[in-house]
Amino acid sequence: MAQEIELKFIVESGSVDALRTHLHQLTGEHHAPVQLQNIYYETQDLWLRRHDRGLRIRGVDGRYEMTMKIGGRVVGGLHQRPEYNIDINQPELELERFPTEVWPEGTLPDGLAERVKPLFSTDFAREKWLVNEGKSRIEIALDLGEVKAGEFQEPICELELELLEGHAEDVLKLARKLVTQSGLRQGSLSKAARGYHLAQGNEPRLLRPTEIMRIAPKSSVEQGFEASLELALSQWQYHEELWARGVKGAKAEVLAAMALVRHSLTLFGGIVPRKASAHLRDLLTQVEALMASEVSAETAIYSPQTATAKLTLTEFLVTRGWRTFLDAKAQGKIDDSFKRFADVHLSRHAAELKTIFGHPLGDQYGDQLIRLARNIDSILLLSGAYDGPQARAWLENWQGLLYAIKTRQHIEIEHFRNEAISQEPFWLHSGKR
Repeated sequence: MAQEIELKFIVESGSVDALRTHLHQLTGEHHAPVQLQNIYYETQDLWLRRHDRGLRIRGVDGRYEMTMKIGGRVVGGLHQRPEYNIDINQPELELERFPTEVWPEGTLPDGLAERVKPLFSTDFAREKWLVNEGKSRIEIALDLGEVKAGEFQEPICELELELLEGHAEDVLKLARKLVTQSGLRQGSLSKAARGYHLAQGNEPRLLRPTEIMRIAPKSSVEQGFEASLELALSQWQYHEELWARGVKGAKAEVLAAMALVRHSLTLFGGIVPRKASAHLRDLLTQVEALMASEVSAETAIYSPQTATAKLTLTEFLVTRGWRTFLDAKAQGKIDDSFKRFADVHLSRHAAELKTIFGHPLGDQYGDQLIRLARNIDSILLLSGAYDGPQARAWLENWQGLLYAIKTRQHIEIEHFRNEAISQEPFWLHSGKR
């Protein structure tokens, strides 16, 4: 088994030549393009997908390799996951050759070998450069080609940085050198993810409202902090992809996701000091200014400012860059229970909302939109430790009020205001439970 650690970028098609020149200047270890043909397999009921596994056969120069990838951690475009590779003599699956730890129950499921069939394919030329960065050896691969599923296909124009030996931090360090020029953006959709989407009919990608952040029981405050930033980054990545594809409303969701990053930093700011995220917040300001101008989606998302900001957030998460800024008192707080932290802050936000909206505001509702949105963001980040339906029902009235104020529906405003302020809390230690 290998532990795959790689960082993926989408490359703007018009920037390929300049990128290639830059990579030639970076290192003399260059390998000419070779054609890679990959067939991905799946069952009719998506057994592999449901068990967070990806199965493929790769062919190059008459040689074949069977690979199983198992879901690990993905932050931004940085993938860290187990990968099993087995050389085979012909492009036919030999599932019995995988070690037992590949399978969820420790053994190859009965009948699986007969059920898996080709689902989609990728065909691309891979050009490679090898780089020594820090104490690490890193492979840079430029992939140009297409992913196909039935009648559907999409171009592949990607750059991957894969750690061959050393430390993940060096991959991020090398990436910082690459994103100083335009034409790169961290890619949230792998080739496999795009292939599955095509195979399932290539339905239009829809905007994805931010849901209540789910978090494991007995999580620490630090785990809640990480989860909140990962949720915001995921929303940013997802809607940036939609913006690139011309989906209406996606830009607003990108900006909302960036605001959620800021809000996460503020929510946990009583523990993680502002100086820990000062550089990140400065970069966010630069990107927000760029997006506020009349630039195209392509200019904005492939800009060095945007690429650097997302990469900095990714690095902040992967390296837990806040830890060096914590004193002993803060360390004790961040190791404490997230649920206890959520209890306290849910009560504070509920009290603030009731103070603001405890009585009709006439024509002043618009003045409270920003505060209402920030409180809703807080509740989204804090409610995941509780019963989902109860938390959603409580939150939906405040979200309804937000929408009614935005659309100036005066009757609906008063309806949702009355409903929202009369709700019983769903969390503990609120004074009413």
